[in-house]
Order: sequence, then structure tokens, then C-alpha cells
Amino acid sequence: MPADALTGEAAAVKLAPVVVLDRDGVINHDSKDFIRSPAEWLPIAGSLEAIARLTRAGWLVVVATNQSGVGRGLITPESLTAIHARMTAAIESAGGQLAGLFWCPHRPDEGCDCRKPAPGLFRQIEAALGRSIAGSPAVGDSARDLAAARAAGARPILVRTGNGAATAAALDEPVETYADLAAVADALLQEKARGAGSAS
Repeated sequence: MPADALTGEAAAVKLAPVVVLDRDGVINHDSKDFIRSPAEWLPIAGSLEAIARLTRAGWLVVVATNQSGVGRGLITPESLTAIHARMTAAIESAGGQLAGLFWCPHRPDEGCDCRKPAPGLFRQIEAALGRSIAGSPAVGDSARDLAAARAAGARPILVRTGNGAATAAALDEPVETYADLAAVADALLQEKARGAGSAS
């Protein structure tokens, strides 16, 4: 759709701030054996409320996640759909909303352009929203999350949940880092409030 044809809700999407979240280790607890069923999807304390607070403040919250368990034959697409249905319901029960959920099913050896650290999922988000997300915060717990954000021109943010503490210890360069998604939400909402105050 051409940008000049956007009206109403579509126009709001063009103007609202966007935040991109990794899933495992950011929203929910990760597992070295993959999250294979809805029962194994367990939210990190404060993450659902953080998404709700961002939603209420006008942010478009989007999830971008590698799910190679599908390509490895460990998770069926149907199971992944059920997991994401559980996550979406939990977020909505807390008062939040997802503007989109994008996932890569491929194994690392398949050489796709959507598996992070490649920026393909971010390009899919841009296509779906009809806008650039350059400069938008992108929150992850691994080096590949940060690399994908940088490749897409987004603002990489690391959380120490999931693999984040180990990632932070191994980084060669500084990156914006917070304890968890709740702390990220605090920082983004404070930034937004300061911006609104300076514009008044």
C-alpha cells in the first residue's frame, strides 16, 4: 500500500514507535532442548507486564525469533503455532498486544536470509508495517540478536536474562544492556516521556 494511501489505524501504525523482541530468553525462559510444547513456554517474571506497559504507551511490539527446532524436526509447525497462541494469550491477559510475530524455521546450515544474525526477519517486519524500523530498539539475549539488529539499522539492546549474561561477558564492544525486559520497558518509557516533555 502506498504511504500516502494510509489513513486511520494504518496511519497510526506508520507513526507509532516500534520495538522488536526476541522470544526465548527475553519474553520466556529458554531451553537448550528447545521449547517444544505450550506447557514448556514459561514467561520470565515481569516480561508480560513490560509488554503491556509498552502497548499502553503506544508502542508496536513485534517478536522476531529463530526457531530452528522446526527445521531440525524437533518441533512441528502446529506445535509452534500452539506455543505462540499460548504466548499471545498470556500477553493479552496481561493487557499487552503483539503487532506481529515473525519466525525463522531454518537450520543454521541452510543459509537462509531470515535466521538471525541475518536481518531478514527485520526486513519482513518492515514489509508488513510498510515502514522502516531503522533506529528502533531491538531486544535480545544473544550475539546473533545484536548482530541482526545492527545489520537492519536498528538499536541493539541486550538483556541479561536467558543467555544474556554469558553474551555480555563475551562481547568485544559495549552495547546497551539491562537486567531484563521490564528494565528495558522502564528505560524506553522514560525516554518517550522525556521526548514528550521536550516537545511541549
